[in-house]
Amino acid sequence: MRAVIQRVKFSQVEVDTEIVGEITHGLMVLLGITHDDNQADIERLVKKIINLRIFEDEDGKMNLSVKDIKGGIHVISQFTLHADTKKGNRPSFMRSAPPNISEPLYEDFLSHLRKEFKGDIATGKFGAYMKVSLLNDGPITIIMDTHNPEF
Repeated sequence: MRAVIQRVKFSQVEVDTEIVGEITHGLMVLLGITHDDNQADIERLVKKIINLRIFEDEDGKMNLSVKDIKGGIHVISQFTLHADTKKGNRPSFMRSAPPNISEPLYEDFLSHLRKEFKGDIATGKFGAYMKVSLLNDGPITIIMDTHNPEF
């Protein structure tokens, strides 16, 4: 699994002129799923995300997690995170898991997140064309990949 995590003042997803998910102050997570992702990847990534200390404490140091600040988490599926751009100018998305694999894993990710995190959780709409609005706070953007040996 690959996640792009941004510290945000707000995040919002619109599908067909309807707002389907939004948070104020917290983390926006773009989540990409590949063929060999599994439950262990979900558990490790959820734990990392909710405990990631990228919010400032009273001394201005990044020392607080989204749990500590009672923020929200907005999770948006994004298959393009596994784009392969090595050949030519048109990306290949063969590394991205097809919907019959990725959607159940996305739902499992959300279910595990809801068990572990008691704050506000919002989503996009899996497989839909979404308009994402956010205000990155910092800017702070972190990339995590469960298949990276340094994760």
